[in-house]
Amino acid sequence: MATAATLLTSLSLPLLSAIFGAAIALLFLSGYLRRKRAAIAHLPPSATAAAAPDQPKQVRPSNQNNPKKGHQRHHHAVDKDATKKHHHLDVNTLRGHTDSVTALHFSDDACNLATVCADGAVRVFRVDDVSSKSFKILRINLPAGAHPTAIAFSQGASSVVVAAQALLGSSLYMYADVGAPPTGGNKQQGKLSPPEIKWEHRKIHGKESVLNLAAARATYGTGDGSTILISCSEATDIKIWHGKSGKELGTVDTNQLKNNMADISPNGRFIAAAAFTADVKVWEIVYSKDSSVKEVNKVMQLKGHKSAVTCLCFAPNSEQIITASKDGTIRVWNINVRYHLDEDPKTLRVLPIPLHDSKGSVCQYDHMSVSPDGKVLATTSGSTLQWLCVETGAVLDTAEKAHEGDITGIAWAPRTIPNGGTPAFVLATAGVDKKVKLCPD
Repeated sequence: MATAATLLTSLSLPLLSAIFGAAIALLFLSGYLRRKRAAIAHLPPSATAAAAPDQPKQVRPSNQNNPKKGHQRHHHAVDKDATKKHHHLDVNTLRGHTDSVTALHFSDDACNLATVCADGAVRVFRVDDVSSKSFKILRINLPAGAHPTAIAFSQGASSVVVAAQALLGSSLYMYADVGAPPTGGNKQQGKLSPPEIKWEHRKIHGKESVLNLAAARATYGTGDGSTILISCSEATDIKIWHGKSGKELGTVDTNQLKNNMADISPNGRFIAAAAFTADVKVWEIVYSKDSSVKEVNKVMQLKGHKSAVTCLCFAPNSEQIITASKDGTIRVWNINVRYHLDEDPKTLRVLPIPLHDSKGSVCQYDHMSVSPDGKVLATTSGSTLQWLCVETGAVLDTAEKAHEGDITGIAWAPRTIPNGGTPAFVLATAGVDKKVKLCPD
């Protein structure tokens, strides 16, 4: 009995100690949890949000239980999509390019837009309506090793001429039958064969690359309406070509160290070049009675800028030239003068470039083009796109970061294009961001 009592006593003492210790531990734990809840209850909302990642994951409540939050998330998604469109005039984007888009050009009927890309391909988009959700595309792969730098339609909407740089120099390729089929075309016709090269010229400017191509129909004087092309070298020479036959019609030289770009008037009469100096040289293409090109003569020089001219363009009437210079000004020139009687071209307007960088310095324009009605001047500087009034120079609109990187080219459609059924003048822009954007005026 004594032995049993002793055994019970020896077992009871450790058991009682364990129970007493557990009670003390529970007491301290409950006190700690009360203090923690009180601290969390007094945290401000920002601190609570910051602490959230450390808490265990919880199941989010359904939107049906909280329609207000669901409505906010819906608007957030819309706003996020809206920020992708950098400007309200950016209506549509032509996708499919896998590298920088280097140049673009509209066909005469404005139904096709041709682009060249650093991926070595030509793409012809059928643009029946600017607001369309999809566009028919014709893709042409250039010869291996050819890196396209410029493009222009040659005969209406049926052929394109592409300038491409290779190891040995620049080449010209003319592809016929490139018009993309209408959106509502017959889907039963089989797969169309790719367009073939109708003519080509190699090393057209030695080893120098082509900065740009420009095209116009020869409608002045005895011109027969054939397409005349010019290729502007990064050196000092500019060559004139017959669009259909590929025949070289002449060569002019700016003799100004290097060219920036060149353009041809819409009637195929004049050629003007922006080069290293402040002066702009203008040549006239003289046509024979049989409509062939007889000669190309330098007829005038635009003097007035104080620094190099970075870009220029002709007005739709072929009687005016608009130039932009590093001196911070835009000049509008009247070239409809009797130059054979030594009458000089006249400066109609001198306008300040209204675009400045973050330091307040005047920006340089890289590209410019006038709308078909002659009222709006589209200009670019880096990734910024700007619309100006031709008459006053007033800023009509500005789209900063119109592309995610530099804008490589702009082109107005020569005629109106439906935009949701409403006719509109459309400006197309290309960029290093692999995109082509359509902006109705």
